[in-house]
Formats: sequence, C-alpha cells, structure tokens
Amino acid sequence: MSSEGAFLRHRLPGDVTPVDLERLLWGVVVLALAADIVTTFVGLRVGLSESNPAARGAIEGHGLAGMLALKAFAVGVGLICRLLLERKYRPIVPAGLAVPWLAAAVLNVYTISSAL
Repeated sequence: MSSEGAFLRHRLPGDVTPVDLERLLWGVVVLALAADIVTTFVGLRVGLSESNPAARGAIEGHGLAGMLALKAFAVGVGLICRLLLERKYRPIVPAGLAVPWLAAAVLNVYTISSAL
C-alpha cells in the first residue's frame, strides 16, 4: 500500500478503506435506483407527471424498460468514468449516482403524499 492510501485510511472513520466505502456506496446506488423507479411509477399511477424530460421520453416511449435503460446508461457512464480515477477517489462515482436518485425518491414520496 502506498503512503497515499495509508493517509486516506486514517481520514476515514474506523478501519474503513476506500474500497469498503465504495462497496457500501454501490449498495446505496442500488437502493436509490430502486426507490426512484418505484416512486416514479407510483406517482405516475396516481396521476402525477415526470418532470425530467429525458426520463419522461424514455417512459412514454418504452415504459419501465425505457426507465431501466436510462438508469443502466447512467450507471455505465459512471463505471467508465470510475476507471479514469485513482482508487482513493472512486467512491465519488457511486455517491454521484446515489445522491440525486435518493433526492428524487424523497421528492417523489413528498409529491405523492401531497397528491393523495
């Protein structure tokens, strides 16, 4: 291990390594992705509309398959970009995917609850 990795290890809580953190964040990505998709389709079923034009087009054109393809494309771009980063910076990729999807799911839940 390089001294760079050792320095980063001491900055993370406990014995968490960048690899551990990245693994955890990819799990959060899966949960956030599922939450966003489920809440989006629940919202559509109660009469709400999709505000993201790309997602709206994918859903209108191909339904759930379109939404899954759009999410898969985003994950694919993240995985490609991940390869360009040093190992210690790689957790930023799943964080960058999970945070907006979690925010969208929370906003969806709020909007659905307001509409009911």
